[in-house]
Amino acid sequence: MKFLKAVIVLFLLSPCLFMDKATAAEQDQEDVYKKRMELYTKVEAVTQIPWYYIAAVDQYERNVRQARKDLPKAEGVAGVYFKPEEWAGLLNPNLEDNNPVSIQFFNGIGFDGNGDGKASLKDDEDVLQAFAQYLLSYGTDHENLKIGLWNYYKRDKTVGIIIGKAMIYKHFGRLDLDTHVFPMPLRSNHSYNNTWGDARGWGGRRIHEGTDIFAGYGVPVRATGYGIVEMKGWNKYGGWRVGIRDINNTYHYFAHLSGFAKDLKVGQIVEPGTVIGGVGSSGYGPPGTSGKFPPHLHYGMYKDNGYTEWSFDPYPHLKMWARQERARLKK
Repeated sequence: MKFLKAVIVLFLLSPCLFMDKATAAEQDQEDVYKKRMELYTKVEAVTQIPWYYIAAVDQYERNVRQARKDLPKAEGVAGVYFKPEEWAGLLNPNLEDNNPVSIQFFNGIGFDGNGDGKASLKDDEDVLQAFAQYLLSYGTDHENLKIGLWNYYKRDKTVGIIIGKAMIYKHFGRLDLDTHVFPMPLRSNHSYNNTWGDARGWGGRRIHEGTDIFAGYGVPVRATGYGIVEMKGWNKYGGWRVGIRDINNTYHYFAHLSGFAKDLKVGQIVEPGTVIGGVGSSGYGPPGTSGKFPPHLHYGMYKDNGYTEWSFDPYPHLKMWARQERARLKK
């Protein structure tokens, strides 16, 4: 009997326990965002480089480190990564050197950002100031910052992604941009299953790189998160389609649309729920081809790791975003 009472009490308390844990996790994340913003604004005050460029570089590097196995995961608040030989200098016999004078002598990028007399790879402020000092050698305006980024990364796509992130941060003026929604209104009549990886019959041997969400013609298609429109146009497979890049280096692909939202354009900043088009059946042919299959939205997700981009299964994310959106609507 006592055991049964204990079980009942635990059952009644469990929602509160889960809520406390969720609230604590949210508070921890808010604290991280606050600390990062403090670092970015400090860098801006010293270098006059707008904080959102520093935030974009930091977020890009953090995402790359999360996506790759050959790089260590970020341990501090900042995400920028330097190899020890880059930090201390290629010819420096001491790769753990934190003396700003000797690091400078060996042409290392290491920098004493907080004024404690040390240039430490483990100090977030030193690391961010070091990258900012590199960019500062090119200038503080948009075009010169792009030149500096290209000379550092030697990859056009990386520069484009970082600049896109910077514009997103500038537009919203904050870092907490993690909210997502389902690609269609939750109350719309739609259905979907996990079809990622299935064989496709049109256009040669290829696999299905996404989830098909079936719905009626014209059902609104929405941006699932905060991002920037990277692509808009026609593709013989996807028909009328839109590509949106979010702040986590993830590319969201919306295909087979019936058309685009009015005034939607490449470079536009979107947020969760922004209508970008409607469900259709376009594709599988030259521009204008439609009706070769039932109307549906093909939704794909692609991750960039600094070298290449690959598809991953969006189905679990779609289910999670739908649950989260329903929970927010109930509040």
